[in-house]
Amino acid sequence: MKIKDLHTPVYLIDEAKLENNLKILQRVQQHTGCHILLAQKAFSMFRVYPLVRKYLCGTASSGLYEARLAYEEMGGENHVFCPAYTASEMTELCRICDHIIFNSLSQLERHRSQWEKAAAESGLSVGLRINPECSTQKGHAIYDPCAPGSRLGIRRADLPNTLPEGVEGLHLHTLCEQNADALVETFRAVEQHFGPFLHQIQWINLGGGHHITRPGYRISVLESLILHIRQTYRLEVYLEPGEAVALNAGYLLTEVMDIVESGLPILILDTSAACHMPDVLEMPYRPPLRGAGLPGEKAVTCRLASRTCLAGDVIGDYSFNRMPKIGDRLVFEDMAIYTMVKNNTFNGMPLPDIALLHPDGNCEIVRRFGYEDFKGRLS
Repeated sequence: MKIKDLHTPVYLIDEAKLENNLKILQRVQQHTGCHILLAQKAFSMFRVYPLVRKYLCGTASSGLYEARLAYEEMGGENHVFCPAYTASEMTELCRICDHIIFNSLSQLERHRSQWEKAAAESGLSVGLRINPECSTQKGHAIYDPCAPGSRLGIRRADLPNTLPEGVEGLHLHTLCEQNADALVETFRAVEQHFGPFLHQIQWINLGGGHHITRPGYRISVLESLILHIRQTYRLEVYLEPGEAVALNAGYLLTEVMDIVESGLPILILDTSAACHMPDVLEMPYRPPLRGAGLPGEKAVTCRLASRTCLAGDVIGDYSFNRMPKIGDRLVFEDMAIYTMVKNNTFNGMPLPDIALLHPDGNCEIVRRFGYEDFKGRLS
């Protein structure tokens, strides 16, 4: 099957671009000895997990279901962090995970009997998430774990001078789509406030938000920092990027269903920001559209919107060399990340198909969704 034969809407993952990202990440591992994990919260297309596993050490999960998916489909190291766990979740996580990270001292102690038993029997390693109280983000307050009043991570003032018995690692996650300089700044704050703890542990997890595969990312700065940590503190270093794994490695193909006039032409698409790419509204951001420009940059400016009932379900304004027509296909780029993992069926909107573009140009339909997928989420 070729791209032109795909039904829209459809997420199309470019296998060659995905593998190129993985090779970049693998080189960082080879140069520094660090462990890089796929953060499944950004990209969980398990059809390609065998490819990911060729290059990365394993996965980072945000709860039991992601951890189960990693255990069943990926293999390798299986790490999990969640702000709180139930007793039943902890039982299963202790069986399938290599690292469990706690968000508070109370959660650590609440589940101590379970994780201590697993640590003794299987070598499970336990860590604490810390809050360095060092905000480096601008414009993404919703994604800033170091914002005042954050529930994520333990502040230095709330830790004793010696880590609780059994704690072998520290975890921090403070970045969002950032370069290595922000990580260097953050780690300086960790050394300043948590320095003594770095001599009490065996590993440190630097979280995600590292745009390692983005053009212009300062990989040499990242590698120097990792080597500094390993040589100074004798720690194993983990990174858990999500976006960097599948950055620019996927598309969302959509079709123009209708065109209405309301001060400017509005293209009604068979896809939806609210349903199929929620970060467009939540972050918000303007997804790249192949062949299009900024408003006014090209001959015709149109608004791209959905066929849902939500008035604000608008993807953005784009300009074109010619006026699009009903039936035209449009290609949104960088659609592998935070799309499939966050989509929904609001309004009964059909979920897009999931397809894989192989290096030879052939497409494989990985999953097709229908009415039963909509009904199955309801009662």
